[in-house]
Amino acid sequence: MPRSITSAGTERRFLGLLLIVELIVAVLLVGRPDAPPPEPAPVSTPAATAAVSRTQTTSDGRTVELMSLGGPTTQPLLDRVSGAMDDAVRAVTGFWGADWPRDIVVVATASDEQFRALAGGGSDIAAATTARRIIFAPGAASMSDAALRIVLRHELFHYASRADTAADAPRWLTEGVADFVARPAAPRPGAQRAVEIATLPTDADLDTVGPARTLAYDRAWWFTRFVADRYGTQALRRLYEQACGPGHPDAETAVSETLGADLDEVLMAWRRWLSQIA
Repeated sequence: MPRSITSAGTERRFLGLLLIVELIVAVLLVGRPDAPPPEPAPVSTPAATAAVSRTQTTSDGRTVELMSLGGPTTQPLLDRVSGAMDDAVRAVTGFWGADWPRDIVVVATASDEQFRALAGGGSDIAAATTARRIIFAPGAASMSDAALRIVLRHELFHYASRADTAADAPRWLTEGVADFVARPAAPRPGAQRAVEIATLPTDADLDTVGPARTLAYDRAWWFTRFVADRYGTQALRRLYEQACGPGHPDAETAVSETLGADLDEVLMAWRRWLSQIA
């Protein structure tokens, strides 16, 4: 797709960046878009560490600042992010609409220490979205192109929707919808695996480490897949706005008002849907 990339020729010291970052984290697999910020951890940073950025314009006219924090892998990672950005913007806009921030900042960190300081995430996290930027962990450099595309779409949705997402929004829906935007469609799992999947995950499920976390995200994703298939993609968007927006009602009320059925009925229909091979 048409793309304009310019070298901004900008260098900023990492500590300067650290002073202005907001730690309002929406971490891939573990975070919320606007959770209360923790105190920044003290960081010992080499004096030579600097942020180098360049600017990209997407095909819909948004400005993307791609910022490297040094090391041998950040620039190649940002090159790949740049190549996938138009696809991610289209995916987010296709679901959310075009009314979201026109300026996007993407930061590639060179060390786990930098990632923890800027995003609060550990080494098992691929990326995070704060109030002002998407931050990639060093490990993201080793991801396949397909996996990186999913991560970028997921985080970009959190970035686009953050102003309309309450801190106490149900995470099974915020993460499920982010994955709905991010992940390609897949065949339904069938009756045997449906038993394992057909329960909405708790926050603790989404925060665990290892295969249980993957399953928790699968469960949230499959629920949003069901809602979009049964009620329509726009109904899923309305459910997000109703259940996750500032001043939102409880999830049961949001589901009932948006989908016209109570949550228990919707969950029963979801379990039947999962069992059907389509």
